[in-house]
Amino acid sequence: MQRLSTTVTATLLALGSVSIPALAWAEQGCETVKMADPGWSDIAATNAIAGFLLDSMGYKAKIDTLAVPITFGGLKDGQVDVFLGNWMPAQQGFYDKFVANGDVTQLAKNLDGTEFTLAVPDYVWDAGVHDFNDLNKYADKFDKKLYGIGSGAPANLSLQEIIKKNDFNLGQWKLIESSEQAMLAEVSRAVKRQKFVTFLGWTPHPMNVQLNMRYLKGGEKYFGDTGSVYTLTRKGYAQACPNVGKLLGNLSFTQEMENSIMAEVANKKVSNFDAAKAWIKANPAVLGKWLDGVKTLDGKEALPAVQAKL
Repeated sequence: MQRLSTTVTATLLALGSVSIPALAWAEQGCETVKMADPGWSDIAATNAIAGFLLDSMGYKAKIDTLAVPITFGGLKDGQVDVFLGNWMPAQQGFYDKFVANGDVTQLAKNLDGTEFTLAVPDYVWDAGVHDFNDLNKYADKFDKKLYGIGSGAPANLSLQEIIKKNDFNLGQWKLIESSEQAMLAEVSRAVKRQKFVTFLGWTPHPMNVQLNMRYLKGGEKYFGDTGSVYTLTRKGYAQACPNVGKLLGNLSFTQEMENSIMAEVANKKVSNFDAAKAWIKANPAVLGKWLDGVKTLDGKEALPAVQAKL
């Protein structure tokens, strides 16, 4: 079978009907790029950007909604190719378990200046809650509840550790886990009633525009100060699929970019894919950097192919 494959390949090359890069990428099963989405608005936006680019280049982006622990396990086992949502230092524990030992590859930084910690509405801040240490002073008003995101999320694990250790005197508090959307719906209900509530907040995210909110100080031991987001791949992916690896290494985003796409989705009820495409169409200069050295699946220059899809 190997001899036959080699003969066919040589014949095709001699006829000039296919390029070497096209054969190399296709033969290694790179046509479908398996990506993970933990159900977060920001990663849905960046996945949509990558998905539009890949689709325009002749690839297929397959995006599955997976919890963070399952995503890391999938990257290790080769069931997931790419994860654009490695928030650091919030995911330090997962980094130590999967990336530091080489089971998963941290390919590139794709976003700087993030913030991820407990937040409160501005009226709670104005009442005197500025720090993690202030929370328990108003325990009854908060009903001793910390609102988190999906089960298994690294930020939730940090909150559970705080409760377990009775740090900030929060040992009697309870973590309420739910999806990002359910958490924000609960926060919105509390805000309408001017009720005390504390919840996981992060930027970039439309919540920073939709809610008048402030981030609490004092939790840097668990959540860090400002952070960054990285692109992860399964081990050896960039070598097995060098063209996609080149694209992923080139991809970097800004908070303004992500906020704009997320706001379009939230306010106009359009899909992430359509919002990402519209943003790129309005800001085509980004394509030069993103597609530098990148080809289509059949070995042509990627930039004209993507421009033709706008």
